[in-house]
Amino acid sequence: MDRADFVSRFGGVFEHSAWIAQRAFEAHEIPGHLSAEWLHHVLSGAFRAASEEERKKVLRAHPDLAGKLAIAGNLTIDSRQEQTGAGLDRLTETEFARFTDLNTRYHAKFGFPFIIAVKGLTKEEILHAFENRIHNSRQVEFETACYEVEKIARLRLNSMSFAE
Repeated sequence: MDRADFVSRFGGVFEHSAWIAQRAFEAHEIPGHLSAEWLHHVLSGAFRAASEEERKKVLRAHPDLAGKLAIAGNLTIDSRQEQTGAGLDRLTETEFARFTDLNTRYHAKFGFPFIIAVKGLTKEEILHAFENRIHNSRQVEFETACYEVEKIARLRLNSMSFAE
C-alpha cells in the first residue's frame, strides 16, 4: 500500500485530520496484512506525538453533538452514523435546548467541542456525561477528550474491513 492509498483509506479515522495517517505512514513500515489493532496503535501514536496545539485542532475538527452541522446535514458519514445511532437526531425540544446550552458553555470553557465516543450510549447517558464533564479542569478535560478521540478512532477502525 502506498502513501496515497493509506491516507485515502485511513485519513478520516481521526476527524478531518488526514495528517495523522500521513505521519503514521512515514513513521512505520506498512505490513502486508493490516489489522484494526495495529492501525489504532500507529495512528494513535502519531496523534499522541503531535503537539498540544495540533491535538487541539483535532478536537476542534469534531462536530458539536446535536449541533448546527447535524441539523444542516453536514456531518461526516461516520459522525452522522454515530450520532444517529445514539438517538441524537431524535431529541425532544427540551433535550435539544439542553445540548445547545451545554455545547455553548463547554466551548466557552474549553475551546473545543465536547467529545465522547457515543457508540453504544443512549442520549441520556451522553447528556449525563456532558453535565458531569463540564465541571472538569481544562487539563483533565483535554486529556479526556483526547482519550475519547482515540476511542472513536478505534471504533471506526473496528467497523472497517481489512480483507485483501
